[in-house]
Amino acid sequence: MSDILSAEELARFNRHIILPQVGLDGQEKLKQAKVLCVGTGGLGSPISLYLSAAGVGTIGLVDFDVVDDSNLQRQVVHSTADIGRPKIESARDTLLGINPYLNVELHGDGITRDNVRDIVKQYDIVVDGTDNFPTRYLVNDACVLEDKPLIYASIFQFDGQATVFNHKQGPCYRCLYPEPPPPGLVPSCAEGGVLGVLPGVIGILQATEAVKIILDAGKSLSGRLLLYDALDMKFREMKLHKDPACPACGENPTIGDVELYEEFCGLPPTEEIEKEEVLAEYDITPSELKAMMDANPDLYVLDVRESHEIAICMIDGTKKIPLGEVSERHLEVPKDCDVVVHCKLGGRSAQAVEFLQSKGYTNVKNLAGGIIRWIDDVDASLTKY
Repeated sequence: MSDILSAEELARFNRHIILPQVGLDGQEKLKQAKVLCVGTGGLGSPISLYLSAAGVGTIGLVDFDVVDDSNLQRQVVHSTADIGRPKIESARDTLLGINPYLNVELHGDGITRDNVRDIVKQYDIVVDGTDNFPTRYLVNDACVLEDKPLIYASIFQFDGQATVFNHKQGPCYRCLYPEPPPPGLVPSCAEGGVLGVLPGVIGILQATEAVKIILDAGKSLSGRLLLYDALDMKFREMKLHKDPACPACGENPTIGDVELYEEFCGLPPTEEIEKEEVLAEYDITPSELKAMMDANPDLYVLDVRESHEIAICMIDGTKKIPLGEVSERHLEVPKDCDVVVHCKLGGRSAQAVEFLQSKGYTNVKNLAGGIIRWIDDVDASLTKY
């Protein structure tokens, strides 16, 4: 018998307990473990689902977002009935439906510089299900400072990668990515898309690593980056090495506390965004574009999205040149009139604007927030995607 597991739990987890690598002691370790899941989206869904089903005793959920219908193609911890609900509440209810013996701790304000270390120190393992660079650096540095293993992954379109950071003297996220990419260079899943089943594959790998670390079983992905190509159904592996000069985990670390990660990644601080919208000099809002179009029906508006996106929704009268063809076809864009460029969310169009400016265009603007914000602010009859 067990002083930690009830008779019902012993029956529930018997397929684990009969595994020599788990046993009763291992299942008790799982029950006593505390795992923090940062994000309850595409990756956070399979991570939290399988950790709860495996018998992890306490799962912390971090997210400030609400469920949207566009999430449901991949975020399987939520359902249609949950649209509009806070994601952490929706996920909690699903997880407790799988394992009623689970303790779920909610962190609905998200991860910030002010709270990250206090949250991370409460848990044994941190699993990263985020999708942006500032938060990845923030979580990594907090895990290094609090000496917590970090199970990392990222996904895009048909590709995924996973590894374990800061485990048994292994490398950290900064050893792999000392510097973030320039803003806008790496499109998000919202811009580039993601195969719905991809986060399931990668998130389950993360959950597997968490269980192995709790059990101290097998060989973790520490020091190895696992790469997955869903189209070719191939896995490959890269060796990762701890960087002696790493400012977080190196021989002479210089990071003594978490810092301003938006600034490090070339983005405006979150606090500044919350107080006042920050636009680039070449940005305009949908309302401003609408006024320009009303005043000049022949305004040159350039859509740099792909054809399959344009098939879903488009602004009437726009010209179409995919971003990848702008460099070859830029002479089609007139220099003697105002030009406004847009994409889905504003990232690709900003790249197009900067390219056109480098070619001598002086009257070119970017639609901040792209066609999605146009739909929100101007024309709700168009279909979002």
